[in-house]
Amino acid sequence: MQKSERLNDMIRYLNGREYFNLIDLMNKYNISKSTALRDISSLEQLGMPIFSEHGRHGRYGILKNRLLSPIIFTLDEVYALYFAMLTLQSYQSTPFHLSVNKLNEKFENCLSIMQIEQIHKMKKVLQFEVYPHNNVSVFLDKILKSIISESFCNIQYVKNNQKKSYHVQFFKISAKFGQWYAAGIELHTNKYRVFRCDRITFIEEIEEEETNSRFLIDELLERSLEIYQSGNSINFQVEIVDQAKDIFYKEHYPSMQLEINNKTVIKGFYTLGEEEFIANYFMRYGHFVISVKPESLKQIIQDKVKNLLNHYQNL
Repeated sequence: MQKSERLNDMIRYLNGREYFNLIDLMNKYNISKSTALRDISSLEQLGMPIFSEHGRHGRYGILKNRLLSPIIFTLDEVYALYFAMLTLQSYQSTPFHLSVNKLNEKFENCLSIMQIEQIHKMKKVLQFEVYPHNNVSVFLDKILKSIISESFCNIQYVKNNQKKSYHVQFFKISAKFGQWYAAGIELHTNKYRVFRCDRITFIEEIEEEETNSRFLIDELLERSLEIYQSGNSINFQVEIVDQAKDIFYKEHYPSMQLEINNKTVIKGFYTLGEEEFIANYFMRYGHFVISVKPESLKQIIQDKVKNLLNHYQNL
């Protein structure tokens, strides 16, 4: 391990500690006492607030009120982080209180003129597939906060011009196809639900004494498919040609999985009322579909194809 790599790793290793001994570094990095002393000196020059305690049980300490210790990134790592940050520009809302423009400005202030010129050239030729998020979701931060604290929320939700109230414990936020979604479980019905976040018009956390129990996030994440599938779920099995698996990889849903053995098959389930949604999804595969089960799903797809054909014939 080169010295620069060792120092970078050492910063991460020491960042969560208040005290350490010289022997800790010697053993972890298999270095001599003199090398460990030189490394500590280098860390101090990089800005890590290290102090020494002398005496029989001497040790090194790190000031408690320090900011995050500086981490050394390679130039390629800096470029990767920069372009990852730029993907946030497609979002009207994020769970974080930040301005992408200000973040971009701060980032570029850390780079040299030559590096900034290099990044601006990359921006012209590098393109990432990102769905623009045009709808504003004003409660993403509160949803995320409730997930982390594992608390229930009262929300008001508007769908089809109707406003409804729900008592929900959220456990996942996801961005798909230009929208933010929050998954949760209802307090009174124990049903799994997914809410489009821009349709949430009000949210407040429920005091803990008002709820009988709450779930651990890991438990809800593990049970999410089981919760969703419970009730009147319908299993489906759609065989596709092998080259169509790229369509699946590009876009699919948690209730689906791809099995590749002698055949290439998409298996999954949907609940009553979601037949139209699933049928629309499989119409994207066009003539790459070999078979569809159950027959009821196949019939819905056939009806949609006929309606589409009639529409274009009547244009």
